This record gives sequence, C-alpha cells and structure tokens, in this order.
Amino acid sequence: MHTLDPRRLFKALDRIDREWRDPGRSGWRRPAAILTVVAVCLLFIHYVKFDRSLQALLEWLVGESTTRAWLGSAWGPLLIELWWGVIHGLGYVIVPLLFVRFWLRERVADQGFRWAGTTRWLGWCALLAAPIIAGAWVMSANADFQATYPFYRFADRSIVDLMAWQFIYLAQFAMLEFFFRGFMLHTLAPTFGAGSIFVMTVPYTMIHFGKPWPEATGAIAFGIVLGIIALRSRSIWGGALVHMSVALAMDLMALMRTGRLPTEWWPG
Repeated sequence: MHTLDPRRLFKALDRIDREWRDPGRSGWRRPAAILTVVAVCLLFIHYVKFDRSLQALLEWLVGESTTRAWLGSAWGPLLIELWWGVIHGLGYVIVPLLFVRFWLRERVADQGFRWAGTTRWLGWCALLAAPIIAGAWVMSANADFQATYPFYRFADRSIVDLMAWQFIYLAQFAMLEFFFRGFMLHTLAPTFGAGSIFVMTVPYTMIHFGKPWPEATGAIAFGIVLGIIALRSRSIWGGALVHMSVALAMDLMALMRTGRLPTEWWPG
C-alpha cells in the first residue's frame, strides 16, 4: 500500500501524464465527440430523472387511471426511486458504453471496470472517507441532517423499503464513478494526460450545484483526488467504495439517531 503522504498525489500527476498521454490522439475530434456525449448525458439525466417524466411515460403506456393507481400504491414511492436510478443508469453507463464500443471502437473493460490496482490505493480511500463519516456522525445529531437523510422519505417504513433504496442509491454512486472517473478519464487521458482530471472535475463540481456550498466546494478537491486514484489504479472502484460507504453511513446514522430503523419487513 502507498504511504499516506499527500506529496505523492502531486508527484502522481507527472507519472499519469507520462503513462497516459498518447501523441497519436492529440487531435480535436476525439475529445470533441467525448465531451459532446458527456454534455448530452448530463442534460438527459437532469431533465428526465424526475417523477413527472415517469408519470408522463406511464400515462402514455397504460393510461391515466392505471398510472394513478400504480403511483398511489404502497409500491409507488419505490417505483419513482427506481425510475431515478434507471435514468442515471442510462445516462451514466449505457450511453457511454455504447459510444465507447461502437464509436471509439475500444474495449469496454478498459474503462475502469476492472479492480486492477485498487488494493494499493485502499489506504487513500479510507483516508478520504474516514473524516467525512466522522463529521457526518457529529452532524447527524442536528435536526436538519435528520430531516434530510435518507433522501427517500419511506426508508423507515419497512426493511424492504430500506434495502431497495440502498441498492438503488449505492448503485447510482457506482454509475456516477464510472461516468466521471471511468468513461471521462479513461477516454480523455490519451489526449490530455493528467489534464483530463481537471477537465472531468468541472462537470463533476457542477452536479453539486444546489447543495450546501461546503459540499459543492469540496467536490473540487474530491474530484481531483479521486481522479488521480482512478488513473493510477486504472479502476473506478476506489472512488465508488468511498462514495458508497459515506452515503450508507449517513443514511444509517440519521435513522439510528431518530430511532427510525425499520422493524417490519413489508410496506404497510
């Protein structure tokens, strides 16, 4: 495992540049196509992920009355969250993978899916996650924190609700990591070298707009560090583990602090 010395991160940028930059891919066409796909995918997710889009689709497929019955049932809230997860899956994973396979004609497996060198960077991942989780524990005593998490309002209704939500929620973080630290980095690095990390960090920071300013500001440093880890390890899984561990901890802390951990298996 690497020594946890912050200076190693800065030195890693030069190494990334040497390892990843390919003079044969220095033209404008490749990054133009990649960044256009990035923009379209982010636009798609931003406007289609909401329940009104699901409602419009269901009304077109099965009619207004059936849609009302489905969304108004005990399973309606989970159906809405599933829609949110599916839209992220399409925008963050499916479209980029199709682009890599059929436009760039490159191996899908080479976009950070492998575990590769993740084990050597688990110390850095733990160093990133630990203070956030510790800070979240302190903040979880705050009423605003407890009212915010989990984002799914019915997570305390049943064990099935909580487990289904966590599956969707945590999978979304793996999808997000693939989009930013897998697809974007692994396709842009041959052109921009270490500079691809900073290109990726711009839209990654922008998806945090609307959140509290400390979180949005922290996304800059977080994006850079996770970008370095992703290119050095050639894997998305270090960043995915950081995101998923923090998200799971925050939800469980809020539920435990308020005595809302569910005890019933099924929605009532």
